[in-house]
Amino acid sequence: MTVDKPSFHSSASDTDIAKPKEQKSWVPILLIGIAITYLALVQYIPAINVFVQAFSKGTGPFLSNLLRPAFLHAAWLTLLLAVISLPLNTVFGLCAAWAIARHKFPGRAVVLSIIDLPFSISPVVAGLMIVLLYGRNGWFGPWLQAHDIKIIFAFPGMVLATAFVSMPFVAREVIPVLEEFGKDQEEAARTLGAKDWQIFWRVTLPSIRWGLLYGLILTNARAMGEFGAVSVVSGNIADQTQSLPLFVEDAYKQYETEAAFSAAVLLALLAVVTLVLKELLERKTRIKDVE
Repeated sequence: MTVDKPSFHSSASDTDIAKPKEQKSWVPILLIGIAITYLALVQYIPAINVFVQAFSKGTGPFLSNLLRPAFLHAAWLTLLLAVISLPLNTVFGLCAAWAIARHKFPGRAVVLSIIDLPFSISPVVAGLMIVLLYGRNGWFGPWLQAHDIKIIFAFPGMVLATAFVSMPFVAREVIPVLEEFGKDQEEAARTLGAKDWQIFWRVTLPSIRWGLLYGLILTNARAMGEFGAVSVVSGNIADQTQSLPLFVEDAYKQYETEAAFSAAVLLALLAVVTLVLKELLERKTRIKDVE
């Protein structure tokens, strides 16, 4: 007659297995907590504070700050900068993406590095580069003065600075989409007799629409929110060369905190509107794809 001995090995092993599971269950919670805490300290709390400060004395002072002539001029100037730089960078980004994704040529890596240049240098340095080219003592300064063309401390310089800092987004978002899409459908359309513009509008553009849309959104956001490069080339002259970000900085320095926070709220709302439009366009396109 045999007597079964209690098995301590199985219970011990079950305990060992349970501990790692309990420990692992805390890892996602810890990581999520760290991410939320970081976002709260860096984004959420500062953004909420901007709205609180802007509406601290009610909606009346907030609306009156938005009707100030200096604010209205800065808002209009910011809109013009975005309206001009967005199509310029869209055309450049599509051409650059097409050339890089569809052709292999010597110096391709160098061209990609040049496109990424605004990512790697400070916007203030970018503004200084424009001053050294188009300023009074710059390379093209004497010729511009001889023809009475003013670039620095004027609107054209602000356009150049805005276009430069927002240049890479469209190209960088469209290039990987074009490479993933490949050439098969385009070559098939060309074989069937389609012209180049027909291939672009009916084959290429529908395939890159999401990358192009995302690049446009990033370009618009950067154009409206740019501070460093525009500050260098504009001179930050009120009612002349002052964009919304420059207005916020100047108003805060002048101890007009309510006006500064009101302008900051408008910039934040413009960003929210951009995101909402993006979501609406995505939903509309998904519905069409399903149909």
